[in-house]
Amino acid sequence: MTKVLGKGLGALIRNYNASIESEEFNAKLSIEKIVPNKNQPRKYFDSKELNSLINSIKEKGIIQPLTVRKVGNNNFEIIAGERRFRAAKKLKLNSVPAYILNINNNSEMMELALIENIQRSNLNPMEEAEGYMYLKNEYNFSQSQIAEKISKSRSEIANKMRLLNLPKNIQLSLKNRDIEYGHARALLGLKDSFNLNLIHKRILAQKLSVRNTEKIIRDINNKNSRNKTTVKSKKSIEEKKLEIFFDSKVKIKKNTNHKGKIEVYFNSKSNLKKIVDKILDEKI
Repeated sequence: MTKVLGKGLGALIRNYNASIESEEFNAKLSIEKIVPNKNQPRKYFDSKELNSLINSIKEKGIIQPLTVRKVGNNNFEIIAGERRFRAAKKLKLNSVPAYILNINNNSEMMELALIENIQRSNLNPMEEAEGYMYLKNEYNFSQSQIAEKISKSRSEIANKMRLLNLPKNIQLSLKNRDIEYGHARALLGLKDSFNLNLIHKRILAQKLSVRNTEKIIRDINNKNSRNKTTVKSKKSIEEKKLEIFFDSKVKIKKNTNHKGKIEVYFNSKSNLKKIVDKILDEKI
């Protein structure tokens, strides 16, 4: 069969290694036979962009055909072009032009859907992350394999997937475009949930820029680092000497009259015996 790819999709998958063939081009594929991709990476469709597309189709028609594959019951599942499909349904069109590809492998299907969305439609970073995680969980793809398939760096794939570690409410903010990808990446630098949610609320309430958010988080982390250093520096010389001697943690507690106690910590029976032997000056 002759390879016949849509001009747009052909450019999108020029680095794709799978052998993909077009069974046919149908200039008037019945819209009733077309079904959306149930694993479509894009979950959010901007209403303004969709309305703009509807107006464009009204004026010029569908210039770039959809790309679909055959599925059961003589239906066709969308690989690329769900926005065009939605616009066509809104306009109550009976048919659309479509390239029909011969793809039976679900992982290839998902890869192409990701490519189409990421490189053509500016996929939301949160939806990207979910798409990558789907490929990882369902098809056991490594980050390097995903990066190779969609022509991105492994570090970028890793950074996007880290977004899934954020609390659900922050993930939702990113999906809804209430915060930017830069905000989300900066928030990943906070370890405790209290500060994480506090700064998230500040971003929304004060409309903080990414740069301001990064500075605030950097200041918080620097302060925490200084506090840890201060706590460590409070250990007395006597405590340090005893810790070296016993090879265990030691704490000296004393009052203003210089009375107090020495606590020597142990973590096992043998550790306790060594400490006792050293105190009694017995051979270990």
